[in-house]
Amino acid sequence: MKIITTNQAPLPIGPYSQAVIANGMAYLSGQIALHPESGVLVMDSIENETHQVMKNIAALLEACGSSLDKVVKTSIFLSDMNNFGLVNGVYGSYFSSNYPARETVQVACLPKNVNVEISVIALV
Repeated sequence: MKIITTNQAPLPIGPYSQAVIANGMAYLSGQIALHPESGVLVMDSIENETHQVMKNIAALLEACGSSLDKVVKTSIFLSDMNNFGLVNGVYGSYFSSNYPARETVQVACLPKNVNVEISVIALV
């Protein structure tokens, strides 16, 4: 098992790792729209929020020696399922083919009261 840490994505704010590599797989902790350099949440629109989440995921995958085209599974957590279409449109723009398996669920509350959080499992 190898713990991955990078300043190109938001640093953990609790007792967890940004990512863990085990048995050829990268397991990324859920990402929210924290800008890694400023620490400011990007929440001016659900689309920009989702773009920042995906940028954080891409940076973590790169630190793991992986990439978005090696993602096999994602979990999307939404504070409001009415945002599904907008989030799905942005999310889909980051994948070109061989889409990963996924579930999308509405939850009562997310960290820092964000609207979207996404976690990822990818091949390394």
